Amino acid sequence: MSALRVLVGCKRVIDYAVKIRVKPDKTGVVTDGVKHSMNPFDEIAIEEAVRLKEKKIASEVIAVSCGPKQCQETLRTALAMGADRAIHVNIDPKDYETLQPIHVSKFLAKIAQDEKADIVIVGKQAIDDDCNQTGQMTAALLDWPQATFASKVEKNNGDLTVVREIDGGLETIKVKLPAVLTADLRLNEPRYATLPNIMKAKKKPMASKTPADLGVDVTSRLEIVSVEDPPVREAGQKDLYDSIIMILRGSCELTS
Repeated sequence: MSALRVLVGCKRVIDYAVKIRVKPDKTGVVTDGVKHSMNPFDEIAIEEAVRLKEKKIASEVIAVSCGPKQCQETLRTALAMGADRAIHVNIDPKDYETLQPIHVSKFLAKIAQDEKADIVIVGKQAIDDDCNQTGQMTAALLDWPQATFASKVEKNNGDLTVVREIDGGLETIKVKLPAVLTADLRLNEPRYATLPNIMKAKKKPMASKTPADLGVDVTSRLEIVSVEDPPVREAGQKDLYDSIIMILRGSCELTS
């Protein structure tokens, strides 16, 4: 089989180091003036795609992000890490607030078909909503095999051998191409974008599309009723029995 074309989903999220604050009106979380970055699991997905290209397994890496104009910054990061070109699906900020994984899956599936991609790689989940749905639904829409929670990927002829993270251990499966992968934490360690590559990324092509271009209706089926902080955890209280046992144990240790 000839070298593969890899499509990678890159979501812009509030940076993992930022403390999330709920809006006073409880309609969502504060995003204005807050540092954003690429979803960490998507960084792992980009890194894996670039490594496939470095091994001559992939011929092209295409990064995709769905959201407002600021998502172009996330795509430039993907380009600086080694992606060849990018596609920005421009979503109106109001529509983006209620954008669901099913919408993103439809975007990725349509772009994968248009770009004749052989592999779609996304992070196993986003750290903002933790849905863990996009990869699975993309595979269903494309009717491709899926290998989720991947911690190791190897190509053998026309197949991929994937080691998956599962409860209590690892599972090794083989999937035929084309396929959808979701990246787990142990798949790799993403590289830092160097200054020369950041400068080169500014010259790499970035296409812009709208939901209408891709034939996807992003009308919300959900209404956000309220967003609230989790309840503050109250201090624990040991009962009298536990206290007596601890005192007795301490006395026994002293006498011995």
